[in-house]
Formats: sequence, structure tokens, C-alpha cells
Amino acid sequence: MTHVDVLAIAAHPDDVELICGGTLVRAHMLGRSTGILDLAAGELASRGTPELRAKEAARAAKVMGVSVRKNLGLPDGGITNTPTTRAMVAVVIRQLQPSVVITHSLHGRHPDHPIVAQLVRDACFVAGLKLVEQDIPPHRPRKVIHALSFREDNQKPTFVVDISEAFEKKLEAIGCYKSQFGEAVQAGEVYPNGEPLNDLIRHHAAHYGSLIRCRYGEPFFTTETMRVEDVAALEVATF
Repeated sequence: MTHVDVLAIAAHPDDVELICGGTLVRAHMLGRSTGILDLAAGELASRGTPELRAKEAARAAKVMGVSVRKNLGLPDGGITNTPTTRAMVAVVIRQLQPSVVITHSLHGRHPDHPIVAQLVRDACFVAGLKLVEQDIPPHRPRKVIHALSFREDNQKPTFVVDISEAFEKKLEAIGCYKSQFGEAVQAGEVYPNGEPLNDLIRHHAAHYGSLIRCRYGEPFFTTETMRVEDVAALEVATF
């Protein structure tokens, strides 16, 4: 069984590419193993088919250097946070044994996104309970982080990942979804302003990058406070 260092869990194929694709590419560049768990096939999408989208997702995974990609086949637009779905997600977490799990923001425009965010948090806890799905040894990830890309909730990121070297690969992975984004001017949580989607993504990534004084970045939120070992080594200048 493949084990991964970082597992991204999102509602639909292409969500991961949009909200944290650069971070997965960067992790792969640093020698970390990565995986993706899509919860639904995207059967309610206005364009394409679930079968085509699955092929596009596989191509995108290769672009990002992802070791494993799974889909639970939960109902698009009807994902729920129940003991059954928590156990389903927990099984994959136990199989892949990630140290870090990335998922949606706890707020979101698509109704599946905030539900999935809480579902993932709960499933990570359940994955560590010995009496749930007892045929697979328990494993609880060390950290759950929430991707804030494109959110307009005025929530300050806990940290931003420098994806400057990974950004073009992120766009390449998004470009694998031709059925969804061929001529698109919006996607997921990305609101339109009339520009092509790639330009919108570049603007957002540049903004987040500017927060940490780099070219492109992806923002994340953690419910826990981050630890600093050496205050004299803090990065990102004030002036």
C-alpha cells in the first residue's frame, strides 16, 4: 500500500488543483510523497461527464507528481458528514497514513466545500479510533490545514506557501481539465471579472505571494497556533 506525506482531500476533481495544486507540486519538488482523495465525481457539472473528468484528474495527478489519487464516489451536491461518510474517509486516511491533510476552507460558496472541510476534520479524528473499521490499523494525521485560495471571507492566512517555482505546473494541471475550463472565466471559488481563468489564478497567487514577499503563493489556515523556535529567524520583513 502506498503511503504519503501529504494528502489533499476535496469535494470534486479539479478542486485540489485550484486551491492547493501549487503546494502539492512544491511538496513533490522537495521530495515529499503526495496523494489526492476526491469525494465526488462531479456528475452535476454543467460541462463534461464524470468519466471524462476522471481521465482529466488522472492526467493532472501525473503533472503534479501525485503518487495516488482516489475517488469515493459520494453524491455531487449531496455530500454529508455522517458516521458512514466519516468512516469511508477514515479508511483512506488509514491506508495512506498522511502526516498532513489539506482540505477546503471551513467557509465556501459551493455547499459541498464547507461540509467537506468539517467532514475531513472529523474523519481525521475518527481514523485514530481503534474501534472504528477495526480491520485497518488506526492512524491519525498530525495536522489538518485549510486552503484559503480565492476566499473572500477576510480571514487572515495562518501561513502562505511559496509556490513560485511550482506555479506553472499548477496551471498545467488545471489545464488538464479541458472539459471544465477550456474557455472558462470562473471556476469553483474563483469569481469572474471577465479575464481568462488562468489570468485570474495568476493574479490571486501573486497577491498571496506578495504577503510573504515572493512571486506566487497559496494561503492556508490552521485552527491551532503555529510554533516559532527562533524569533530571530522569523521570515518576511515588516518594512
